[in-house]
Amino acid sequence: MSASPPDRSAQIERNTLETRVRVSVNLDGTGKGSFRTGVPFLEHMLDQVARHGMLDIEVVAEGDLHIDAHHTVEDVGITFGQALAAALGDKRGIRRYGHAYVPLDEALSRVVVDISGRPMLTYQVDYTRAMIGGFDVDLLREFFQGLTNHAALTLHIDNLRGINAHHQAETVFKAFGRALRMAVEPDSRAGAILPSTKGAL
Repeated sequence: MSASPPDRSAQIERNTLETRVRVSVNLDGTGKGSFRTGVPFLEHMLDQVARHGMLDIEVVAEGDLHIDAHHTVEDVGITFGQALAAALGDKRGIRRYGHAYVPLDEALSRVVVDISGRPMLTYQVDYTRAMIGGFDVDLLREFFQGLTNHAALTLHIDNLRGINAHHQAETVFKAFGRALRMAVEPDSRAGAILPSTKGAL
């Protein structure tokens, strides 16, 4: 009788004087997303990660939106990163690396991820406008910085072209979802091997 596959899900809560955030992640999900953050554009982007990454993600956040969305967006990224790290466990048997190119009409983005244990974000996205509706595009970098730091990823994000800022952002998040899906996927040839010559990730 074969052993059951490991549970690759986690729930993390982060409470500060500025925000209260709860994130649940299932790496072996079906692309379901549930979001209640008070920041609709962020929720739209997180839904892209869930759907295209085939992750189940639930995010509930209460933040100081009377100031602006900065703390909420950043802390959702931090908590999401912590949940990813917890769900990955010892990282044995994963592919580790993932990449994706995603177009949306005139926009094209590339995301490359290494579940390396070393936080590093390279973010090259020159948005064509500063606001998407009422959402400040600078906050998207803050989201990915928080996520990268706390999931301990090496993450390269490049928007290669685009005219519509919404399209630019959406291709980034879709590509991140696809790249993450590839990186966390179990590698049937690796078994329980840790994908590092160092013996640690």
